[in-house]
Amino acid sequence: MNHFALDEVDLRILDLLIEDSTRSYKDIGELVHLTGQAVGARVRKLQDAGVIEGYTLRWNPNKIGLAVHAFVTVFLKSNSAHQLFLSFVQEHQEVVEMHRVSGEGGCYWMRVRVGSPQELNELLDDILNYGNYKVSLSIGQMK
Repeated sequence: MNHFALDEVDLRILDLLIEDSTRSYKDIGELVHLTGQAVGARVRKLQDAGVIEGYTLRWNPNKIGLAVHAFVTVFLKSNSAHQLFLSFVQEHQEVVEMHRVSGEGGCYWMRVRVGSPQELNELLDDILNYGNYKVSLSIGQMK
């Protein structure tokens, strides 16, 4: 991968896009003292260099019925279970994030969103086919 030298203007543009990716290049240009066209060129360079990988949005899962937010640590029962477990996770949209972790804290850490405790129980029952788990429920997001 190419090393891309960022200057202060690039970092400010990046911060502004992280804050609100729908902001127009013209609006960003006014804040960083460039034309919208110049901002667009810098954004394309950031994309080409892999600094900007994509765009996303913030949303409220509770508004669409995904009120249960859980963190699941998975302890696989065997080394041969990893590939099957990864396939399982890819098929379940309830798993919104997953990390392979090191240390004594399990094999995988997952962030899960479901509509009810019953849906969480069903997912956890399915996980038992691959290993054991520990669950923590979110009672409020701070950041």
